[in-house]
Amino acid sequence: MATTRKGAACQSPAIKGAKRCRMHGGKGSGAPAGNRNAWKHGGRSADAMAVARYLKEIGRLV
Repeated sequence: MATTRKGAACQSPAIKGAKRCRMHGGKGSGAPAGNRNAWKHGGRSADAMAVARYLKEIGRLV
């Protein structure tokens, strides 16, 4: 039998190698690396920020 995060008993079985069930804090997969589902517009992407830094440096030189 699994336990909840508060320590109470849960009716679901515990995940293999853990004390908690999948619903009360077992193995969490989280978002995948490089999650493209969360992509909105790319205004703060690494490429866009690199271009902004480059343009800012050019502006300082001029």
